[in-house]
Amino acid sequence: MKSLYDKVSFKCSKLVTNNYSTSFSLGISFLSKKFRKPVYAIYGFVRFADEIVDTFHDYDKQDLLDRFRTETYKAIEEKISLNPILNSFQQTVNDFHIERELIDTFLKSMEMDITGISYDQDGYEEYILGSAEVVGLMCLRVFCDKDKEMYESLKYGAMRLGSAFQKINFLRDLNQDYKELGRTYFPGVDISQFGEINKRQIEEDIEQDFRDGYDGIKRLPKDARFGVYMAYVYYYSLFRKIQGIPPRKIMHERIRISNRRKYMLFFSSYVRHSLNLI
Repeated sequence: MKSLYDKVSFKCSKLVTNNYSTSFSLGISFLSKKFRKPVYAIYGFVRFADEIVDTFHDYDKQDLLDRFRTETYKAIEEKISLNPILNSFQQTVNDFHIERELIDTFLKSMEMDITGISYDQDGYEEYILGSAEVVGLMCLRVFCDKDKEMYESLKYGAMRLGSAFQKINFLRDLNQDYKELGRTYFPGVDISQFGEINKRQIEEDIEQDFRDGYDGIKRLPKDARFGVYMAYVYYYSLFRKIQGIPPRKIMHERIRISNRRKYMLFFSSYVRHSLNLI
């Protein structure tokens, strides 16, 4: 029975999410049950593509990504794949009418990571669009469940929230991206001379993204709102921690939120949500 294979496929996507991201796993667990499998499927797809360009250094990354792209579109067209991650993703794409344009844009940004060393402003915005904003839109397609009017009204907030998350990832991973992968994402910034002025300008940009993204969270369907709010709370807490750390420290270590602190954040956020204070 294909239904059994589909069930196993979604479990594989959940396993990928649980192993790669404690924070997103917890956030997804606070979504309505009907949203969890498709969001796991989206995360699994995104995570595997990201792994190709970030960690498979002993292999031909371009060839692997090309094959992954071909297999993705074939799975969507045929509505099946022997790759369980792609099988769960294709079902989500077909069930929620996720546009191919979003997938194309995402994979283009992944390809930019293979050859990209540094970015100008246009390249920076194009990369964030593909690597983060369209992923937010894929999830929004799930949350809106074919309600086109709702989707259009919430697109801007979803994109801004994805942008904030990605820029925080850039700051958090500044040392690794620059020293290990040779990448510089922030335009016009000499990472070897990264200082307080650079950091403050980036943080002001992120703060605006958060304001715009939070406005969208408040208007999400109730079944999706708390899970997305959880992701917001985690990333905003990470952002506040980064704000209090000098640039030289960011260049020498990866900033983290402890698991204990994460659970405290989730508990306090649940209380706020229960009291309708979001």
